[in-house]
Formats: sequence, C-alpha cells, structure tokens
Amino acid sequence: MSGKPPLRIKLILASLPNEIVKVEGFLEKLNEQIGFDDAAFNKLLVAATEAVNNGILHGNKKDPSKKVTLNCETDDRFLIVTVEDEGPGLDPAKIPDPLAQENLLRENGRGVFLMRSLMDSIEFVRFQGGSRVIMRIALPA
Repeated sequence: MSGKPPLRIKLILASLPNEIVKVEGFLEKLNEQIGFDDAAFNKLLVAATEAVNNGILHGNKKDPSKKVTLNCETDDRFLIVTVEDEGPGLDPAKIPDPLAQENLLRENGRGVFLMRSLMDSIEFVRFQGGSRVIMRIALPA
C-alpha cells in the first residue's frame, strides 16, 4: 500500500443479528482497493464479523435503536479496524480462557480469543456512551 493514499470507510449497522451479513460485502469492497490474499482476507473477515457480532449481541443487547459502527482505515503499514457499540464494554481480563478444560465444551466465549489469534494487535477501549475494539492487520507488501 505504500505510495497509495490512506483509505477510510465506514459501515453503520442497526443492532439486529441479520445486519451482520452486510460486513462481508463491505470488506470485499475494501479489499478491492487493498489486495489482501485469501488467507489474510479470511482472517480480517472472521475477526471483524466476530467484533460486529459481539457489539450487536453483547454490547447493544440487540437493541435496534442502538448502532454498531465498523470503521476501516489504513496507515503506512496496517489496516486499522475499529468496531464501536453503545454498550458498557468488557474487561478482557475477565473473559474465561476458552482453552481451559472447563470451557472446552461451551458454545460461546471464543470470539475475543479468535480476534486475538487472527489479528496483529487488538485493544479494547471503554468511553462515555460506548466501547470499541481496535484491531490491526498488516497490509500486503
């Protein structure tokens, strides 16, 4: 991406589970400009979809009057993906380890683990009126 101008695009979703399907098309359009290979694009797709899903289900509790915003922007080295909701946020230190024996058969609780595994960095920020997750993935060389 070096030499190309930075990109910045946004998708705003109602907090309804059926809105999650919009993420893939949004990221496919973004990738037309970035050019991730299939492996990197799939990492991005899974992590971003998981973050949006968490924002809709856990952050905003499926309240359609609340929004989840997916922002994507580039700098010289990374695609920075920010997912923001209107919920209270979470303390990542309090998330149970999905690999612990007692959690192996649970049906949920793996989203943050997946996001951490797939992206180059991830951070959680709480702010007045909401929370955000900021993820970075290296741009193609």
